[in-house]
Amino acid sequence: MLRKHSSVACSREARTRRLLGGVLVVGASCFLAAAFAGAPRSSSASLEAEIARVAAEIDRIEAQTLAQSRNAPPDLAQRTFLLGKLLMFDKELSVNRNEACAFCHMPEAGFTGPIAKLNATTTAYPGSVRTRFSQRKPQSLAYAPFAPALHYNAGQGDFVGGNFWDMRATGIRLDNPAAEQAQAPPLNPVEMGLPDAACVVYRLSERPYRALFEAVWGKQVFAITWPADIERTCNSPAPPSAGDSPPVHLDDLERGIVQSTFDAMGLAMAAYERSSEVSPFSSKFDAVMGHTAKFTAQEQLGYDLFRGKGRCNECHRDGGPGEEPLFTDFTASNLGAPANQALPFYAEGAPDPRGYVANPDGFAFVDSGVGGFLGGAYQLSGLPNSNPAWQPYAGKFDGKFQVPTLRNVDKRPDAEFVKAYTHNGYFKSLEEIVHFYNTRDVLPRCAPNDPGEKVSCWPAPEYPKNINTRQLGNLGLSDAEENALVAFMKTLSDGYRTESH
Repeated sequence: MLRKHSSVACSREARTRRLLGGVLVVGASCFLAAAFAGAPRSSSASLEAEIARVAAEIDRIEAQTLAQSRNAPPDLAQRTFLLGKLLMFDKELSVNRNEACAFCHMPEAGFTGPIAKLNATTTAYPGSVRTRFSQRKPQSLAYAPFAPALHYNAGQGDFVGGNFWDMRATGIRLDNPAAEQAQAPPLNPVEMGLPDAACVVYRLSERPYRALFEAVWGKQVFAITWPADIERTCNSPAPPSAGDSPPVHLDDLERGIVQSTFDAMGLAMAAYERSSEVSPFSSKFDAVMGHTAKFTAQEQLGYDLFRGKGRCNECHRDGGPGEEPLFTDFTASNLGAPANQALPFYAEGAPDPRGYVANPDGFAFVDSGVGGFLGGAYQLSGLPNSNPAWQPYAGKFDGKFQVPTLRNVDKRPDAEFVKAYTHNGYFKSLEEIVHFYNTRDVLPRCAPNDPGEKVSCWPAPEYPKNINTRQLGNLGLSDAEENALVAFMKTLSDGYRTESH
């Protein structure tokens, strides 16, 4: 884990001086510099190569999809899926035209972070402004559209639904949390960074798939007379200057068209995410449930533990009458996970070269999760709690984060690939997080720089309130049982049928 002194020693110049291939690598953040301090030069080169590989694959998929779109089938469903895919892989929808949504959500990693060296170090990914990072790891987009609109279940005393770790993409306006989630990164200053939804729509109007967009949503979507300064305005990273929001100056009718077209963009992306290309239910687990495959003895033991002694199924639901096995109950929980001080967000407490402060709290920042959203805490992506009736529940949900689906939890391009787990990416393997669930309340607290961390001790929780002590912390699992649970979760990666033929 990287400690506070690593970043304090870094100057702004050291944090920003090195960019490789237009994508941030070692040296662009002092956290990355510390992460690779003393490492051979090959570590930097391999990170550069990994980023270049992902960028090239994004470009390849976009080009392939553009070619398909020129001969798009006549049915609306396939056209909508193609449009949503083009939007997902289009880096022109970021302020510096250098970051597609897919940069943080690639298929080979289960539609989450595809760069192993970032997963192993910073966890969070750089935005279009390469020295800005968010405070969390990218979630998977697979199966996200199956979440219901966020609502409070009074009988259970729980919030259910929404997208994002803090549930802030509620789905209230579009009745589609995934569509509202897709609208947030393009306008988030630490992600794709455009200053106005009108800039997204303007960029869409300039793209080679404009005709496909109009075929799906109608010719009116781009019926806007753009102001003369549109390029300059939209090339300026968010947030806009104080007193000039929104910075693209349109009349009320044109502003309404912007909102409608921006909504159409989100809905198309959600449709693609729901499609069989992203959410195919094609894992070995699905094959076993369909009686076309069988678990190994270890996998079967793991499944039995998952549904029994391990208590995993109480939150990561594997389905029941009328349910699809989505491996989440769409609620939120505080696992008591330790803070991840390797997140560059902690060092973003001073103004960046454009005067923007991403994290006013600096190293005092504590991520309050769902409670922060409900209580109106600072929201980078501009999705505040729009339902005042929820605000009184904020304290009860401080420190809680959405229960993620376990589908594709081990999906990776190769066996050596590192994935990060939980909202802050503190855990770097399924083995680590299962061991934590099993022993959190049994093993002692770690001393500073304890060599036994994650094995024989655990650090204090990031957020000590509202910790789930009912379903985890002291499960009494043996090493063999921990391994069996991991073996079962590895059966949840999509592509099993394809790989077996």
